[in-house]
Amino acid sequence: MEVDLDATLGCGQAHRWKKDGDLWKGVLGNDKVELLQRDGGFLCEGCSEERIKRYFRSEDDLPAIMEEISGKDAYVAGLAAACPGLRILRQDLWECTATYILATNANVKRIAKMVESVCVMFGTDLGGAYSFPTPRQILDGCGSIGECRLGYREGRFVEFAEKVENGTYDLASLEELDYEGCVKELKKINGIGPKVADCTAIFAYGHLEAFPVDARISRSMKEVYGVEGSYEDVSSAGRRIFGRYAGYAQELLYHSLSIIL
Repeated sequence: MEVDLDATLGCGQAHRWKKDGDLWKGVLGNDKVELLQRDGGFLCEGCSEERIKRYFRSEDDLPAIMEEISGKDAYVAGLAAACPGLRILRQDLWECTATYILATNANVKRIAKMVESVCVMFGTDLGGAYSFPTPRQILDGCGSIGECRLGYREGRFVEFAEKVENGTYDLASLEELDYEGCVKELKKINGIGPKVADCTAIFAYGHLEAFPVDARISRSMKEVYGVEGSYEDVSSAGRRIFGRYAGYAQELLYHSLSIIL
């Protein structure tokens, strides 16, 4: 399985991976995982081969995807040629959605800090690392959530945990929906607007046509493609330009801007 760990784990998709020397260290479920880049792939310790393949979407034909989006645009073709191993991750429904509720109006560093504080406060101690807490763990200890310094996101986060726990929000049921239906249902959740819905749709539910737009992508779309306007204007333009794999094009654009910045 071709994958560029630095590009994939360092481009803002997931927020619990840290690079220590040559190792990428993270947590998947209750597994502490270490990954080491090698030619043609990577070494993995701490979880099953099945789990890590699922996480990195091993079923995606990456060369074919890169070829398809490259055929639609010369600029992205250059980015794909420079970073052919960037993959979109398949993240846990609950963890991904809860994380992106915390991600509103925050930069990557701030998001990672909030997520880690929540894990340390409420998650299971795995010995040197903590799992992402379950809804029940959050509700059992929510009297201490102020220590996590989540700001205005705190109430939304606890409310989300409560409604997932009591079944008001059935996250698994959204897996049956197409992209438009999934985004529509996600936006009914308090704290989820268009960008968070798109991020969750692609990174949790696998809708690869989603095209999340943040400040970096908005700037890139204006400078490279002359597209500006509302969130929906820019996001729909990205889907129109790049088609069914617009999410991969978005990640290449985001990664290229991350390198520049």
